Amino acid sequence: MPTKKKPLRELPKVPKELLEQFSAAPLMTAEAIEEASAAFKKALIERALNAELGHHLGYPPGAQRP
Repeated sequence: MPTKKKPLRELPKVPKELLEQFSAAPLMTAEAIEEASAAFKKALIERALNAELGHHLGYPPGAQRP
């Protein structure tokens, strides 16, 4: 029995400003693209984790404990 293909999910649009920032270098090697992607992914995950921690604790980082 043939397997059913999952429908492709629509990915969010990437703002032009972000693309221009990444492509500002004259020529990006595959390694440079990987490094930029890893840095972006790290920053995004850290931001999400800090927001989650702030939600869990009930106050933002650096604020006084209620």
